[in-house]
Amino acid sequence: MNKPIKQHLIDPEICIRCYTCEMTCPIGAIEHNDDNVVVDADKCNFCMDCIPVCPTGSIDEWRVVLEPYSLEEQYEWMELPEQEELEVDGGAGEDGIEALDEAMAALLAEAHAGTGGKPRAPATAAKPTVNLYNLGKPAEATVRGNYRLTAEDSDSDVRHIVLDFGGQPMPVLEGQSIGIIPPGEDAEGKPHLPRLYSISSPRDGERPGYNNVALTVKREEKGVCSNYVCDLKTGDKVKVTGPFGATFLLPSDPEAHLMMICTGTGSAPFRAFTMRRQREHPNLEDSLTLVFGARRPEELPYFGPLKKVPESFMKKHYAFSRQEGAPKHYVQDKLREEADEVLRLMQEPKGHIYICGLKAMEDGVNEALADIARGAGLDWDAIRDEMRQDGRYHVETY
Repeated sequence: MNKPIKQHLIDPEICIRCYTCEMTCPIGAIEHNDDNVVVDADKCNFCMDCIPVCPTGSIDEWRVVLEPYSLEEQYEWMELPEQEELEVDGGAGEDGIEALDEAMAALLAEAHAGTGGKPRAPATAAKPTVNLYNLGKPAEATVRGNYRLTAEDSDSDVRHIVLDFGGQPMPVLEGQSIGIIPPGEDAEGKPHLPRLYSISSPRDGERPGYNNVALTVKREEKGVCSNYVCDLKTGDKVKVTGPFGATFLLPSDPEAHLMMICTGTGSAPFRAFTMRRQREHPNLEDSLTLVFGARRPEELPYFGPLKKVPESFMKKHYAFSRQEGAPKHYVQDKLREEADEVLRLMQEPKGHIYICGLKAMEDGVNEALADIARGAGLDWDAIRDEMRQDGRYHVETY
């Protein structure tokens, strides 16, 4: 009699091909080709080391099967298959089949535990295109601009990069990412894998009607790709994969109110959200709220343009942790200060919360949201799972 087993899979529609899970897996059970990242059922021992490092939740997928999906099958997927109804062959008698049914039910329950908290796109978001270009067949973009966003005397070198795709389609949506393939090889003599960067321009281009996109990139001291991108000159050619991401998207409903919480270059998707809203619905009021953290004002990307966005269109709350002569403030502190508004958005059917930035901010923000909910006698974990299920709670940290 075939016994059902639990199989660990990766959702190819949500996966952004950052390969962090593959690099983390201690037994080499995760691998990739030009198209997909997959899990080898013969090697996976369910150690779960890959789960917390995935920025999208695409790694946290499971199916109960009689025969594991092969690597070849997984490489062909554009989306995950549904859980199949399983029929078990006889031969063990009624008691054996009953025991097997109970075991299968337990596996199904375990595999589907917590699925109510899975990331989902907003109900009104446009359908994204995913993985149009891959490692084997990347797009080629031309650099049209490279502008420093932070002050010259600042320790933080953040760049605004504009890439033109010419006649190649690049149908990105706000909230999606693209991969940049740095030239050269790593220490093992293998070509560098792409690094992922969020799009910081709207779907109709950095300049309306042009087939271009903008990126917000911070130079890291030993960052292979960030240094490559930050040093690009106008006219340089760049190899690009993507687009990636199917959940961290902008709702099309103009009545949806977005609270956007970010630090540093985590502002990239929110710049895209804001510009799209401004182009589509320039007269909206009480539409957006931004909570933006940085060490100092001069290290805040897009600080100048942000000041020009009317307060009636987007409320802005800045948190500076190293501003001279002022106490340290972090985004979670600002959330507590704006507890009434945060609480309203938690409970409002058209209220959305987006979080983007360094992974270190995630715990502090989650704790602040839990405190705010608790202060009103509410259970934040339950609210968060319900918001995720409704496509109203979105996290992308790195």
